[in-house]
Amino acid sequence: MARPATQIILTHHETEQLVSMSRKPKIEARYALRAQIILKAAKGVSGVEIAKQLGISAGIVSKWRIRFESERCDGLLDDFRPGRPPKIDFEKLRERLLDKLDEPPPTGFARWDGTLLGKALNVSADSVWSILRLLGISLKRRRSWCVSTDPQFTQKSADIVGLYLAPPENAVVLSFDEKPCIQALEREQGWLKMPDGRALTGFAHEYKRHGTSTLFAALNVATGQVTGGHFKRKRRVDFLKFMDQLVAQHPGKELHVILDNLSTHKVEKEAWAKAHPEVHFHFTPTHASWLNQVEVWFSILTAKALRGMSFRSVKELISQIDAFIAAYNQEAAPFEWTRVKVNAKTFTGKYANLFK
Repeated sequence: MARPATQIILTHHETEQLVSMSRKPKIEARYALRAQIILKAAKGVSGVEIAKQLGISAGIVSKWRIRFESERCDGLLDDFRPGRPPKIDFEKLRERLLDKLDEPPPTGFARWDGTLLGKALNVSADSVWSILRLLGISLKRRRSWCVSTDPQFTQKSADIVGLYLAPPENAVVLSFDEKPCIQALEREQGWLKMPDGRALTGFAHEYKRHGTSTLFAALNVATGQVTGGHFKRKRRVDFLKFMDQLVAQHPGKELHVILDNLSTHKVEKEAWAKAHPEVHFHFTPTHASWLNQVEVWFSILTAKALRGMSFRSVKELISQIDAFIAAYNQEAAPFEWTRVKVNAKTFTGKYANLFK
């Protein structure tokens, strides 16, 4: 016959602590179970009956009764388990890993990955990935940059930034560019019911082409509002036609137009420029499109109005763009033009002097 278990007597404070452990909605389930075992045992319920009520084995009940009797409520908490000591010297492995990343990958491979590094260092790929995560290194991430080699970069960029920060009085500063060959793609879209009952939204892989349109856009730097025009191509005649539209929108105002170095924009010596002395062109340095604020707006247009859409004709595409411009202009605001500091150590050779 089994010896009866020792009766558990709880203090008032222990009772409150155990009841709190068993009732808190966010408490971990294992702690709530242990608290219930002790509370039932304190009421005189046998270990076998507690096991039956809670759906556990009698051995588990006995374990936590003994732990509570010896350590009270602290005995219901998990013991610290440091685990098996690591066999790998991670500090040395870190140094070897960084040295290996400075070497070219094996012949036939474009870049290192966890498996290749593990084989090269004679360790597991998991060890490699754990160190890379700690160091914040992504083997797939690739940075890109576009450095202007224009000999007049300083003068041209200062001219444009000056227009952004301190535009001339009684003048309008416009940031202009074209977004060429926007495709009118017709895609099958909708909801797809999966065999497991889930519903996914998206579009089919196949599509039909219905032509393209080129968007001319001018961003008013002071207000953030955009004027758009649609053309089949970006010829000089189309450019001048759009400039006529901008001049008509701002009668009696000087126009300072920021634009890139496309050959169709070079009209300073033509009859149109002589007939419109109020229009002044400011060309960005070569390979410095980031100085043109309308490029930011083109990214907004693509993300919010074009990506993933389906158009059955170029006319539908143009209507969508015009509708977005109208909606955007209602709440338009100027961009906050700020400078991001570049670490000069990132660049070497002929580019290093540009960032000192």
